[in-house]
Amino acid sequence: MKSIKIATVQFNHKPGDKNYNLSVIESFCRQVAAKKAKMVVFPEMCITGYWHVRNLSKKQIAELAENLESGESIKKLQKLSEELNIMIGAGLIEKTKKGKLYNTYVVLSPDGKRFSHRKLHCFISPFMDSGNEYTVFETPFGFKAGILICYDNNIIENVRITALMGADVIIAPHQTGGCNSRSPFSMKPIDPKLWENRQNDPMSIEKEIRGPNGREWLMRWLPSRAHDNGVFLIFSNGIGYDDGEVRTGNAMVIDCYGRIINETSQAKDDIVFAEIDLTMLEKCTGRRWIRGRRPDLYELISKKTGNELEPRAARFSEQ
Repeated sequence: MKSIKIATVQFNHKPGDKNYNLSVIESFCRQVAAKKAKMVVFPEMCITGYWHVRNLSKKQIAELAENLESGESIKKLQKLSEELNIMIGAGLIEKTKKGKLYNTYVVLSPDGKRFSHRKLHCFISPFMDSGNEYTVFETPFGFKAGILICYDNNIIENVRITALMGADVIIAPHQTGGCNSRSPFSMKPIDPKLWENRQNDPMSIEKEIRGPNGREWLMRWLPSRAHDNGVFLIFSNGIGYDDGEVRTGNAMVIDCYGRIINETSQAKDDIVFAEIDLTMLEKCTGRRWIRGRRPDLYELISKKTGNELEPRAARFSEQ
């Protein structure tokens, strides 16, 4: 297949309300099928809710979490994938048989296969662990996909390794924008009143969505992940109020030259469709650069410097 139509969604999940969140996911999936797209990507932890989890006890998180083999949410999405003949990607909290908890993203395929990725840099709760494996898989549509969750994409080595493992497309689910970044020139919180007043004054909140606390921040680095590694990137994000912060959405699809194929700046639940031309991959700049690598020079990359921090400390450090 030379080209494929895909979709990415931004939506304002309800914390802890899996039934509501799954109903939104199902509604968008039916739109995707009606538009003859083959894959749809939803945000990080959109099934369970995200930012409120930082305030939950281990017992409360475990009650919200699901085992990937027996969880009802996974069963519902798998059934929907097979019914509509589309691939569906969505995030939740995974609970293993041994009781470990992960920020996990699951992709369900209409052929019955399931692929999952545990966030490599999990900081939302001290009761949740980080994953230790990269995820790349073959889709039924003639391309390989990799998954990197939110902060995973900020670490450039993660994207390069995923590309070296053969990914043509990187699924990049997020919950970002409007965060209280420790960096002085990065994104900052957005007044929740702007979101609450979006019906009467959409221009004010959409200015924030497009500005330095949203899209402008993404444009500093996100397109380069696609360009430099020769991959298409599907960015999905939460939108709106999320337990004290306002997510900025900006759902978009970026081609392997770092160009935005399609995007939204709407202050609402929204879906973006894009046709990705897989024939662009072979000669794109990023892939030519990868073929020009000299791995013998890169030993330092895999050595510890002594300044490394675990994910929570790195995310919340004042330094």
